Amino acid sequence: MLAVAVPVVAGALSSLGFEPLALWPLTFIAVAFLLDRIARAATLRVAFGAAWLFAAGHFLVGLNWIATAFTYQANMPASFGVGAVVLLSFYLALFPALSAAVAWRVYRGRTGTFGFVLLFAALWVATEWFRGVLFTGFAWNPLGTVWLALPPIAQVASWIGVYGLSGVLIVTAGALRLALRRQWRPAIGVAVALAVSAIASISIPSAPIGRPIPVRIVQPNIGQDEKYDLQQVTRHERIYARLSRTPATHPRLFLWPEDATLRFLELEPTARAALARLLRPGEVLLTGGESVSLDVQGEPEEYHNSVFALGSDGSLLWRYDKAHLVPFGEYLPLRPILERIGLSRLVPGAGDFARGPGPGTFDVPGFGPVGVQVCYEIIFSGHVVERAQRPAFLFNPSNDAWFGAWGPPQHFAQARMRAIEEGVPVVRATPTGITGVIGPNGAVVSTLPPAREGVLDTTVPPPYAPTLFARLGLWASGLFTLGLGVAGIVLARRPGMRVAE
Repeated sequence: MLAVAVPVVAGALSSLGFEPLALWPLTFIAVAFLLDRIARAATLRVAFGAAWLFAAGHFLVGLNWIATAFTYQANMPASFGVGAVVLLSFYLALFPALSAAVAWRVYRGRTGTFGFVLLFAALWVATEWFRGVLFTGFAWNPLGTVWLALPPIAQVASWIGVYGLSGVLIVTAGALRLALRRQWRPAIGVAVALAVSAIASISIPSAPIGRPIPVRIVQPNIGQDEKYDLQQVTRHERIYARLSRTPATHPRLFLWPEDATLRFLELEPTARAALARLLRPGEVLLTGGESVSLDVQGEPEEYHNSVFALGSDGSLLWRYDKAHLVPFGEYLPLRPILERIGLSRLVPGAGDFARGPGPGTFDVPGFGPVGVQVCYEIIFSGHVVERAQRPAFLFNPSNDAWFGAWGPPQHFAQARMRAIEEGVPVVRATPTGITGVIGPNGAVVSTLPPAREGVLDTTVPPPYAPTLFARLGLWASGLFTLGLGVAGIVLARRPGMRVAE
């Protein structure tokens, strides 16, 4: 029993390095423990099992916020949320377990070496990326996000992305284990490499391009339990109007959260006119909402989770449709099967949303080019910016009101990583928090407290020149990971590598 409980507890402790606790030393210690367990495994089965138990504990704690989402679905008991977290965690744990099994098999009998650490780090990154794409992907909380607690190292994401930083964390934890076993050379080498990387990341100047953009971000503090209550639509519209009306000396860009309006703006000119009355000449409103396409008979055919740009004259300047949809939130996987057993989406609506074309950059007259990533889309490293036309900033309208206490800060942290990777500011507008502006270096410029009504009058800083990651995308992470893997395999072939465990 202890052999099962210990790795599960260690995995649970490793997840405490993420927000909202950010107890990052626990993550390094726990991963070092995992490497030790794998190294001591007598068989492939034991190595796989130890890593699977560790990862199960890691995901069970880190993803506890998912259970809260089920409390908003009237068609399913809230207890389903706990089961969903357990099943998802057991599934996601297979990816790190596979990394451990392959690394153990290659290094059988020599798992106390630095080469084993390098290979395991490469395999971890590869499977972390794979879980982010398989079955539309679930890229939440890559291990490298923990480095946000150490900003100089976090800046290295501008070179190798968050997946590369996951590999760096594994290597660092492995060096810690080897140091405890008095294998000093690899430990010192990793320490020097980290120090050099940290110094370089904060020493190389980044030149801002463009000018600051004045914005007003609205946080209405409307909870998920009342958001779709049709009896409260008028009251919600008045809240948005009141928070948006404060006069200003210069035109501003207004930013509202995901699904801020339940009106179909393309089909309702009176709704557009009502919103336009909130704007002065030269001002623009970016608001989340839903769009619908009609068939030849004029009946609804497809629904999209969209963002609209509305000018002060009531005209729609453009529309962005969310491309990366949330399973069970915006579409039901395997709908014919799951509907029959009583499962449905976690948000109101019987049908599924349709997917948009992907990242795009849109011109906002008077303010410049803006990229849009709706809510969940921001977690996908390398897939948030249109490469051919860089935006001045990324607008990330979100709705974290049904993500519990841990979901919103974890979501915000991942938005910070996208800012560092791309060298582009990120602006988040949410109904209940966390609303804020993130600089192109991942630093938090300003935020609104969660669960509080208010506005954020601020400026969005200009972006940096394209980072290495912005130029190469996930190739940057992949090349770094390939280097780790090749080094690990080369070292595996060296004679005389056996180390007593």
